[in-house]
Parts: sequence; C-alpha cells; structure tokens
Amino acid sequence: MKLIVGLGNPGRQYVGSRHNIGYDVVDALAIRFGWVSSVDEFNRQAKTKFEGLALDGSASTGERTLLLMPMTYMNLSGRSVQAAMGFYQLTPDDVMIVLDDVALPCGKIRLRSSGSSGGHNGLKDIEQKLGTNNYPRLRIGIDPPPQFVPQRDYVLGKFSPDQRKRLDTAIPRACEAIEMWMREGVGKAMSLFNADVKDD
Repeated sequence: MKLIVGLGNPGRQYVGSRHNIGYDVVDALAIRFGWVSSVDEFNRQAKTKFEGLALDGSASTGERTLLLMPMTYMNLSGRSVQAAMGFYQLTPDDVMIVLDDVALPCGKIRLRSSGSSGGHNGLKDIEQKLGTNNYPRLRIGIDPPPQFVPQRDYVLGKFSPDQRKRLDTAIPRACEAIEMWMREGVGKAMSLFNADVKDD
C-alpha cells in the first residue's frame, strides 16, 4: 500500500494559495485515478480520518493507495501522517509527501528520497513525529517571494496568472512522477523527473 500526502492548510481562505499546492496535486491524482470527477466530488467523498481528509482505492498502478490531506494546519502535518502510517503499518518508503518550495522556480518539480526540511514547517513536523527524514518527498516550485514581501505572506497568497499557467503543466507532471515512484521506485522517478532541475 502507498500513502500520498499533500500538504496545505484547511479553510476556504487558503484554497488556491501557494502553500496548498500539495492539496492540488492530491486532487489531481484522485481525478487521474478515476476515483472522482472533480475537486468538489473529492471533498464530498473523502472521509474525515487521521486528522485529515482521506480517500483510498486502487491507483492507476493497480496498488491500493491512500490519498491524504492533513487538516491540522501545516506546522502540525506530522500528526496526520503518523496516524495513517500507524494504522496501515507503513514504512517511510511507502509514503510520498507533496509540498511547495520557495527555492525552486515556479512549476519545477524535484523528487528526493530523504533530506532536510529546508525550513518547511510541514516537513519539520513530519520529521519530528516520524523520528526520521528518510521518506520520499516531491517539491513543487512556487518561486521565492519578491523583495520586501515576508515569506509567510507570500506562501499564503494566491498564484499570479503567469504562475498558475506554469502549474497547469507542473501538476500533471507531478502526478506522472508519483506514478513512476509507485511503479519503479524513487530512484527511477528521480532520474527521469529531476533532469531539468539543478541540484542544491
């Protein structure tokens, strides 16, 4: 079984914000897997469990999969991840965390099998709750904040029209990368989908 977690903040005011790109990818996966036909249908069908919204079924790869959006707010995301992993007795290798990254150009994606939080509060809490940073994660670039704009305000703000246009191709690409991870592992997915992103 695989667990795919999209990070974000609950609440109508955060819908479409840069910090909620993880939620957007989970929505897109549910549609791609044929589980729902729209975001609204996801919200209607998802169950409230593991301190989040959860939907499970057979993925396009044929493997049973749980899609999870923590509803704890970003800095407490680890509670939801820990609860779902414990219930299904999953290892960190079974988990993919999807999140935003201000260090990447908007629309670029980068897969990693492990690593630091990079200052991201969601990853910080997951690492603390799991006691390890050895779990796969997929970062989606949202651009750094403009000069004199506090990062907190920037990530909670909405995408510009140009950024949204770039995400229209980035989100399907992120879904493809996740499917590759599910079929062939994180190493293969990294070799194919990190090719156009410089290493840090």
